[in-house]
Amino acid sequence: MNTENYLNHPTFGLLFRICLLEEHQELFTTLYAQRLFFLVTIEASGMKFEPVSRSEARLLLETRLRFLRRNGQYQEYDRLQKTLQATFQ
Repeated sequence: MNTENYLNHPTFGLLFRICLLEEHQELFTTLYAQRLFFLVTIEASGMKFEPVSRSEARLLLETRLRFLRRNGQYQEYDRLQKTLQATFQ
């Protein structure tokens, strides 16, 4: 199953989805450099791209990992743990 999701940002080009954070809210990064991070919120009026720092993106991802672990979603937790290591270390 292919779970990769991409968005086209009007300025920065193709973005790769790191993870779903909450309902209607996802964390994306630039596809190739993975240096710029965006909190993407889906609203009735469209998508909102909010740039976030690397440290804030890491904190958002770690918060999501804690949520998954608490809720027993271990398969998604393991996948996201690998993403954390590949992206931030």
